[in-house]
Amino acid sequence: MKEWRRTHRAATLLDPVVVEAAPDSLDALKAEMGAMLASYDGGRLDMEAVAVKMMAMLLKMDRKVKKSRVRALFNRHLASLGVPKSVHCLTLRLAEEFAVNSAARSPVPPPEHAPRLTDASYLHVALVTDNVLAAAVAVASAARSAADPGRLVFHVVTDKKSYVPMHSWFALHPASPAVVEVKGLHQFDWRDGGVIASVMRTVEEVQRSSLDYHRCGGSAEREHRRLEASNPSTFSLLNYLKIHLPEFFPELGRVMLLDDDVVVRKDLTGLWEQDLDGNIIGAVGSHDGGGICADKTFGDHLNFSEPAVSGLLGSQCAWSWGVNIVDLDAWRRTNVTETYQLWLQKNRESGFRLWQMASLPPALIAFDGRVQAIEPLWHLPGLGWRVPDPEVARFSAVLHFSGPRKPWLEVAFPELRQLWLGHLNASDSFLRGCGVVEWQ
Repeated sequence: MKEWRRTHRAATLLDPVVVEAAPDSLDALKAEMGAMLASYDGGRLDMEAVAVKMMAMLLKMDRKVKKSRVRALFNRHLASLGVPKSVHCLTLRLAEEFAVNSAARSPVPPPEHAPRLTDASYLHVALVTDNVLAAAVAVASAARSAADPGRLVFHVVTDKKSYVPMHSWFALHPASPAVVEVKGLHQFDWRDGGVIASVMRTVEEVQRSSLDYHRCGGSAEREHRRLEASNPSTFSLLNYLKIHLPEFFPELGRVMLLDDDVVVRKDLTGLWEQDLDGNIIGAVGSHDGGGICADKTFGDHLNFSEPAVSGLLGSQCAWSWGVNIVDLDAWRRTNVTETYQLWLQKNRESGFRLWQMASLPPALIAFDGRVQAIEPLWHLPGLGWRVPDPEVARFSAVLHFSGPRKPWLEVAFPELRQLWLGHLNASDSFLRGCGVVEWQ
């Protein structure tokens, strides 16, 4: 009999109607119990009914909490995807200024500084981005932190859509004595048919992957993929075109690659002078000595249940984009770019089972064995996920806002957002006019 009652109670609690009809609070439960007591002869309660009501109420409250958490996460996710009105306003204002103000159309860099763009005696920094505001902070912070900013040459590569506002910003806000070059993808004059074919292969593969990614899987999986693909970085062509750095800078032998969501706090000369020991790329990988991964492992990025990637070591420390020193000459002597493109294709043909669509996983495979670990102080990632330990942040050369809480978004951590905003001029008419910064 007891077993029957237990089974009956469990079946009752599984009934959504019973759960939905449960009291919303302890006071409401007391009121119902009082009404039940008044309706029973002899003043005795049915304890079975009381127990069911209490359990249903707890189950209902638990479901509400879970729904609230999911809704909060979803809203935070949506907030991390949109372009703030202030950033959109800034882009439009700069485009308008380009049309009406000859100063905004002036060459970037000025002709007298053009020879620096290929001069190996300077420190060359590349940013591949379509975000004007983020690029402005990355450049300003690096120049401000430099022991000799006159040695810095920034190469900003952007797409055709963002070229005009990007050019306008740096024409009107030069980073002197550093030099800034702004170049759109449409302005690269590649005469080598092989280079053009290679770049177009990457472009077409990303486009195919985008189409197939949305078609893959059942309805529930498709909805999950649609939400995941709404992340701007998932299919951002510029993210994948980093694999063509040697083609972007054919006359350079070395370049520092920064993501746009960084703040530089120390002089980058030490990063530039890193000995890569014959490797292609220098990146933060593991702590010296103990072999403890500073961030993630290959297993966090790749699906090692798939035979195609099972030959790699899942526990191997994964490096990341964000702060890298790149030997372009060493890169040109390898087939890294072709390997990257091949793995992009393999992942698409596998139904995206090798990894969740992103630009880093195929780079981990393509550069495997060609990455030189550099000191962790050069790169502190994850500031879009968490607030770092103040001491760790103080000693870090570059702070990287990887994660959803970008510093130009309202969902950013307030103290980190203020740190980032500190590299913008609060009296600038464009920034104040669009509400990016407030008058101080």
